[in-house]
Amino acid sequence: MLNKDDENNLSFLYDLILQIETKEECAAFMDDLCTGTELATLAQRAVVAKMLRQNKVYSEIVSKTGASTATVSRVKRSLSSGKNGYETLFRKLDEN
Repeated sequence: MLNKDDENNLSFLYDLILQIETKEECAAFMDDLCTGTELATLAQRAVVAKMLRQNKVYSEIVSKTGASTATVSRVKRSLSSGKNGYETLFRKLDEN
């Protein structure tokens, strides 16, 4: 459970993210915000989610992304019982 300061900080971060208008702005912000390792981890999870959505098997996902089976399982849980964040954005991407 987040405390009030954490909730306020997250709200501020979300407000910042909502100001992003281009891929270039997004890349610049993410490069400033995250370390290279953090960015690679976030990107890896997004690709794992994409592959799970395409019904790829764990062994192929692990082989192609380098993600651990624990990461694949965690992302799968988010896809099946999360807040539909991945699915909402994948649908939007599919529409473009």
